[in-house]
Amino acid sequence: IQISDNWPGYSLDLFTYPQHYYGDLEYVLIPHGIIVDRTERLAKDIMQDIGDNDIVVLCVLKGGYKFCADLVEHIKNLSRNSERFISMKVDFVRLKSYHNDQSMQDMQMIGGDDLSKLTGKLSSKFLFGFPLRFVYCFFFFCKDIVGTGRTMKVLLNNIEKYKPKMIKVASLLVKRTSRPDGYRPDYYGFEIPNLFVVGYALDYNEHFRDLNHICVINDHGKAKYRV
Repeated sequence: IQISDNWPGYSLDLFTYPQHYYGDLEYVLIPHGIIVDRTERLAKDIMQDIGDNDIVVLCVLKGGYKFCADLVEHIKNLSRNSERFISMKVDFVRLKSYHNDQSMQDMQMIGGDDLSKLTGKLSSKFLFGFPLRFVYCFFFFCKDIVGTGRTMKVLLNNIEKYKPKMIKVASLLVKRTSRPDGYRPDYYGFEIPNLFVVGYALDYNEHFRDLNHICVINDHGKAKYRV
């Protein structure tokens, strides 16, 4: 779904949202209900492409956790109601690539399992603590938003050396940028203008994760929560 640059969004008065964010937002870009419906459709598309492969899902924290949880749950529901069972394992990685609303040149991998720690420490039986058979499975990244694609390129370089059978990336959002070499995930929910958005686990300095809708933060909100 493509959201145009001149899309005015929805008035905040049409929705409920936490009172402590009153005055901090411009408008609702994508309501929660539309996010849920679109995620369910992505799950259906993914199920059709998986075939008989097992899946290792790597969730990119923190912003990707709600999208990942909802997507995985939809896939599980589809698997339970189909003739084929899809085995899924979930692991997590956490990256920090923003300071306030600015993308940083040097990406920081913090918390969770640092993938670099696995180098030279893999036994013959396990990768990320999973049986070796998952090394040759459908390796699946869940991410909240793709902008320049730097984050995904770092992650993909770390995973490709383990030679999985397939690597696919799902992102809830893709930002339109002026870069012609911008990364495109295999599955994504919405293509949006190059805006700084919050909500549905997307944050601004750890605020707004509790906001269900995806909204555009205003200058007052940026100043209020700047670090």
